[in-house]
Amino acid sequence: MRDSVRIGPALRQAPALAGSLADQVYQRIKDELFDFRLLPGDRFTEAELALRLGVSRTPVRLGLARLEREGFVLPSPRSGWQVRPFDFERFEALYDVRVVLELAAVERLCAREQMDERGLLGALAQVWLVPPAQRILDGRMVAQLDEAFHCSLVAAAGNAEMALIHREVTEKIRIVRRLDFTKDFRVDATYEEHGAILRAVLARRGEAAGRMLRGHIEMSKAEVRKITLHMLHVAREGS
Repeated sequence: MRDSVRIGPALRQAPALAGSLADQVYQRIKDELFDFRLLPGDRFTEAELALRLGVSRTPVRLGLARLEREGFVLPSPRSGWQVRPFDFERFEALYDVRVVLELAAVERLCAREQMDERGLLGALAQVWLVPPAQRILDGRMVAQLDEAFHCSLVAAAGNAEMALIHREVTEKIRIVRRLDFTKDFRVDATYEEHGAILRAVLARRGEAAGRMLRGHIEMSKAEVRKITLHMLHVAREGS
């Protein structure tokens, strides 16, 4: 078993309750996953995590159970837990579902007789239709804004079940999707592409909006795949 659980200094157990400790453990492990310090396929035990974090096994168990429900880790009968191995086929399938949902949402939006520019779409315009000097450059923040852009497009279409499924897909691909914003040129490209898509939606040019949206997602997927492979290679070489 590779000694991979490099979480850092112990968490303070008192006077926090078990619930808040579980939340802290959950977030710390998730950060390790997102930063590729815990790698796909790595195995570890609750005892290892509890020792490294300086907490009891109860909050560790609760945090891991939450991560299991979200699809990030798997219980392993003989060795405790395992980070879910990265599955490019699953990754591709989830992106395919995302494309279908977002294209359907844009089609519904552009078919409306009147466009509500004061609600979700208006909020998106305030973020993405800004001069270059006002753009946010921090990659982590842009990753969050990017996710909000796509979720808001789907939510604005008014189908609650579609929005729910889209949020579930979004959660499952978040661990790799955020890698798209580790490159400065992708931040600039995202502003340009989001702006063009949003202008087309507001003008109810459904065909153009759909075409640009598909191209935008496909480009992001290709970049994420390339960066993921590179980061996995570097992490394995350094282990």
